[in-house]
Order: sequence, then structure tokens, then C-alpha cells
Amino acid sequence: MENLAPIVLFVYNRISHTKKTVDALKNNDLARDSHLIVVSDGAKSENEMNSVKDVREFIKTIKGFKSINIIERDRNFGLSASVIDGINQVFNLYDRIIAIEDDVITAPTFLSFMNKSLEYYQHNKTIFSVSGYPYPIKIPDSYNKDVFISYRASSWGWGTWKDRWEKVDWAVKDFTSFIKDKEAQKLFNRAGEDSTPMLKAQMLGEIDSWAIRWSYSHFKNKAYCLLPTKPLCKNIGTDNSGTHSTKSDKFDVDLSDNVDTLQLTDDLEIDDEMIKSLQNFMMPSVVRRIINKFKY
Repeated sequence: MENLAPIVLFVYNRISHTKKTVDALKNNDLARDSHLIVVSDGAKSENEMNSVKDVREFIKTIKGFKSINIIERDRNFGLSASVIDGINQVFNLYDRIIAIEDDVITAPTFLSFMNKSLEYYQHNKTIFSVSGYPYPIKIPDSYNKDVFISYRASSWGWGTWKDRWEKVDWAVKDFTSFIKDKEAQKLFNRAGEDSTPMLKAQMLGEIDSWAIRWSYSHFKNKAYCLLPTKPLCKNIGTDNSGTHSTKSDKFDVDLSDNVDTLQLTDDLEIDDEMIKSLQNFMMPSVVRRIINKFKY
């Protein structure tokens, strides 16, 4: 396959997770033909310097890719700034990317699916991103396609194009007007009722999330995330080890072991049943909804 997207891997201080992520990537069919760029964030504190050092020593030993380049931060950027800046740097050289964080395990056909999709949909501007993680939602028996579109971007094993990435307003300069517009919030919440509260928390400085702003850019551009009906990656960081994670098995999925035959198509529309399943899955708890209502 020509014009393979480079893989941008973001790592920090979790050596065990990082090794599993890299091992899974190396087992991908297209690994040896792919360029790997590893972005290593600097330590937040002196307590984390040794664990960051361990990760950095490991990434220097990685083999099994066409080329390997390492970007080591000399200070701590934090997850959002590290992701945004890292991808900006890569887009100075490439027109598409595949991004993975250090706690994402991929199926052997993940890179194949991502590259095929990035090639197939490059001129379809209604597709803003592609991801291998479709969330553990129910796919209706009547749905006969191998891929579907969603209002919600999926940030665990994903890819996009330079021209879409450049449309993101990371400062969310229209937030003041958005937060006064109940109809706009209703439309944004088609991606899940947690969407608007998360964006509010981001703008209040209570969380540091690039992903909610990425999802918001999909909404603002009337665009979608493309996903396979069978999971091609999963997150192993929901063990309370990540920056924004707590211990949970809610997001667990079984990886598909063979999707080489999946068919891509332009005949894609929002499937109401799947979107409803996603909304139910992402529905905040009663306590969280009460907190969101009064807090935001």
C-alpha cells in the first residue's frame, strides 16, 4: 500500500503499558512499512523522573518499523499540549497521521484498516477522523455494512488528515455564544450527554482534554468519525494509571482478529439505533447529571 500514514505514539511514564502497546503495533501487518514517531513527554515532578527515564530507555530499543524518530520533551507539556503540538509537528511533513497513546492495544489489521480508510475517505470532507475503537455498543442485526459514522470522535487509536486538523479552534473562541444556545448544545449532545459538560469543564480549566475539543470540531464542521463495526483497538489504561482514567471495565471490548475483507463505502448515514446505543452507553450517572446540572 502506497502513502502509508506515519504512526505517532505518545508516551509518558508507564513502561508496562508502553511495551504492550508497542508489541501489539509491531504485530500489525503494515508495521515494517510504516514510519513510527514517538513523542515522549517530560516528567511532571522529580518523583516521576525515573519512570519517564525507563520509558525513554525502552523506546530507544524499538525495532520493527520502517523508521523510528523520537521527540523527547525537555519539560512536561501535559497530555493535551503534547498531543496537539506533536501532531502539528508531524503535519509539517505529512498530510495524514495515525495517532496512538501508550495504553492502546491494536489488532494485527488495525494499521491496514486505518490506512485504507485514510486513503478512501481523503476527499470526503464529511469524514473528519477515523478510529479503530467503536465503543462497546450494540450493532443492529439489520446493519449490513462493515463501517459506520458517529457524531462522537474516538480518541483511542485514531487518524485524520492535515486539512481537517487545521480546522480545529483549540481556544474554542465561540464558546460564549455556544453556551447560550440550547439548540446547539442539544445537537452537540447527540454524541452523548456528557459532551457539553465536558466542554464546559475544559473551558473552566477543570480538565485538560484535547479530545473533547476534537469532538467539538467535528460538530462545528458538520462532520463525523468513521468506525469499524468490529473493534480493532482497545484501551488498557482504565486501571487508574492514566492521566484522565479511573479503574473501570466499562470500555472493554474484544478485538476482532480478521477484518481484511471489510468493505469501505460512501453510502453512509447516521444509524439512529447505533447512536441511541452510544448515547445510552455514555450517559452520565444520576449523581453526575445532578452535579452537571447545578455546577454548569
